[in-house]
Amino acid sequence: MKAHTKETQATLTPDKAIQFLKEGNERFQNNLKANRNLLEQVNDTSDGQFPFATILSCIDSRVSAELVFDQGLGDIFSVRIAGNFVNEDILGSMEFASKLAGTKLIVVLGHTSCGAIKGACDHAEMGNLTKLIQKITPAVNAVIEPKDESLRTSANLEFVDEVSKKNVLLTIDRIHDESPILTEMEKSGEIKIVGAMYDINTGAVDFY
Repeated sequence: MKAHTKETQATLTPDKAIQFLKEGNERFQNNLKANRNLLEQVNDTSDGQFPFATILSCIDSRVSAELVFDQGLGDIFSVRIAGNFVNEDILGSMEFASKLAGTKLIVVLGHTSCGAIKGACDHAEMGNLTKLIQKITPAVNAVIEPKDESLRTSANLEFVDEVSKKNVLLTIDRIHDESPILTEMEKSGEIKIVGAMYDINTGAVDFY
């Protein structure tokens, strides 16, 4: 499999970009890999890059976007931060990726049993982690059930995963609210902004 070129990137649609990621995740789940020469891709991309997607994911060591979607060099922009939320720097990176570098898709990728989400559920406090967790707290508050406070902790993995899903949706809302550039591109059909969840138990990605 060759690295993407300006020509191949130009032929892609947002839906096709999603299909590429779904096919890659299927290969990952079946322990298969596309036949690609990474050193050849190093050479092919030395003069430029033409990725087709931008993926915002957690720093979790089990959730490498390049691996779980079986992508090579030059295929995706990968943005990683604990809790996969956005700030102005990440939004600027996404705007660069979409408006200037030509990616067709933005994926906000959450995952099950997320440590950052667990910390937010437990209202953990530790150094700079405290401020990071505060950015995820709105997702905790947005999940109504269960109401029993004793069940709204990291010990309740079902609750944790519901908060992870809500965090993905709220992150997409923030992208729409805080980036007129990306919102306009989505309205015009140039890109799509979608959410997805990675299951650390199965390796499967569920697109919303």
